[in-house]
This record gives sequence, structure tokens and C-alpha cells, in this order.
Amino acid sequence: MNEVQIQLKTKRLSRKFLLKTALRTLSILGIENAELSILVTDDDEIRALNKRYRGKDKPTDVLSFPIGERVGGKLILGDVVISEETALRQAKELGHSFKEEVARLIVHGIIHLLGYDHEKGGEEEKVFRNLEESVHAQLRGG
Repeated sequence: MNEVQIQLKTKRLSRKFLLKTALRTLSILGIENAELSILVTDDDEIRALNKRYRGKDKPTDVLSFPIGERVGGKLILGDVVISEETALRQAKELGHSFKEEVARLIVHGIIHLLGYDHEKGGEEEKVFRNLEESVHAQLRGG
């Protein structure tokens, strides 16, 4: 059974939505008996994390902090951090709903936790993007 810990520092999203999206994503990816944490925060906090851990002094939409260790038979995947403010802006820019954007960011973050990295380019990016699109299609029921 998968477990998802959720911390919300904002009020626009429900724990139920985040939990359902994360659990469905893990299931689609064939991940079992894993633990994941999700933090939804603001641009200030994600900017500080982005600067500290990636050397980029700007807010971003999602950060992933992989752990990837087994503890007592459970796979501890790691942490996904999402900026609600950036997600709102991106949803508007891309012309889809805020919830759809957050779901996209959850999927993106989880795929990073699994060790995939689109920033490497080439074949690695293709694999990442194909996996991401496949999960989104299944989340949408397509």
C-alpha cells in the first residue's frame, strides 16, 4: 500500500485532490509499497529551496528531492514541492485549469523521484516526456 504525506501551506487545494492524484500516479507507474511526501507552498519558499539546492535564485513550479531507500520493506521515494503561485500562473498561460496544472506537476515530480531527468536531453528527455504524457493520458481517463 502506498502512502502520501501532504503538507499544505495554502488554501486553494484540497488534501483529497492531492492524495488521489498522487496515489493514482503511483499506481499507473506500477509503484507499490512506497512513501512520498508533497508540500504545496508559495514562490518565496520554493525560490529559497531552488537557490539552496540547485543554485537558481528564482521560483520554479516543482522541485523533487529523491531519497530512494528501502526502510522496513517500504520504498521511501522522497519529496515533491510545488509552488501554488507558479502553478496558478502557468495554468493561466497554458490555458488549462489550476487542478490540471497541479496534477501535471505531481506527475512530473514523481517521475523525477524515480530517477528520470529530462534536463539531460536526448533519449533521456524523450523517455521522460513519453512517460509523463502516458501518465497524464491515464489520469484523464484517455
